[in-house]
Amino acid sequence: MNPSQHPSAPATPADAAAVKAQLGRPPRGLRAVAHRCPCGNPDVVETQPRLEDGTPFPTLYYLTCPRAASAIGTLEADGVMKDMTARLAEDPELAVAYRAAHEDYIARRDAIDVLDGFPSAGGMPDRVKCLHVLVGHALAAGPGVNPLGDEALAMLPDWWAKGPCVPLQQDAAGAGGSAGSGPAEETS
Repeated sequence: MNPSQHPSAPATPADAAAVKAQLGRPPRGLRAVAHRCPCGNPDVVETQPRLEDGTPFPTLYYLTCPRAASAIGTLEADGVMKDMTARLAEDPELAVAYRAAHEDYIARRDAIDVLDGFPSAGGMPDRVKCLHVLVGHALAAGPGVNPLGDEALAMLPDWWAKGPCVPLQQDAAGAGGSAGSGPAEETS
């Protein structure tokens, strides 16, 4: 793990407002913006490993863009998770790379707060349970960290092509979210 290669950025009030609009509710445990859509809005946020009431929340990278989430839901409905899980049992190299993704996810979460007894999210390391988590991790960590997240990301249409999923929010200084890079590129 080398989070400095793909660092998260503190969430601004404009980011929090955009995420609230994307989710249709206030975000819980919002810690940072882990990846920005090319439109400028957050599309993956980093959450606190524990909610304000102390409840463990093992999903470190939460996909917020409704367009991306919908496209991922289509992949899930098409049986992509079942196929990926079957490949994990048949392809030792893929299984090793996926286990490394799991270890990366846990290390990133543990750097914030250790959740003893809580596995990583998305079914890692033995199966694929949630492509949303894997794509969120792939976007947040950058290419080459989560092989199945990268694979699912490559199957998605350009969800940002029609413009922002929600209007860009303005912060107190009048600036909107900063423009981000495409999914396969680093953000700063």
